[in-house]
Amino acid sequence: MQTAPGPKDRNCGTCTLCCRLPDIDTLDKPANTWCRHCVASEGCTIYADRPELCRDFLCNWMKSSTLGPEWDPALAHMMFYEQGPQTTVLVDPDFSDTWRRAPYAGALAHMAAEAEASGGYLIVFVGDDVFKIEPAAAGLAAPDRRAPKPAAA
Repeated sequence: MQTAPGPKDRNCGTCTLCCRLPDIDTLDKPANTWCRHCVASEGCTIYADRPELCRDFLCNWMKSSTLGPEWDPALAHMMFYEQGPQTTVLVDPDFSDTWRRAPYAGALAHMAAEAEASGGYLIVFVGDDVFKIEPAAAGLAAPDRRAPKPAAA
């Protein structure tokens, strides 16, 4: 079990979303597939020898004392983290609409406004779909705005 700076009472528990949702080039793991070293709801079978990228990663739930219990990735069915100016939200495709519902939709719009104020932005990934959350009046997310897909290399 991983320990983290931030809230002392938080831990990964049975959450293994970081082993499923992001792509991890170091492990040849595409997005939305289980890492070959992960046992769902249990964790990493190579935990002691896991790559540095995995050792260094903590989702915002683990790092932030401002997130309420509803943001526990095991309950929210999504996880998020910052990458420079981008706040990345990865949604479990088995729960693809969770980010559109209360309390998440309004909170994500608020986070997008905070990010924009400092030159950043918030992107939601649901399977192959990508959405840019725009700060909206009345704190409502604009989930139907799709971010442009990156051009093929």
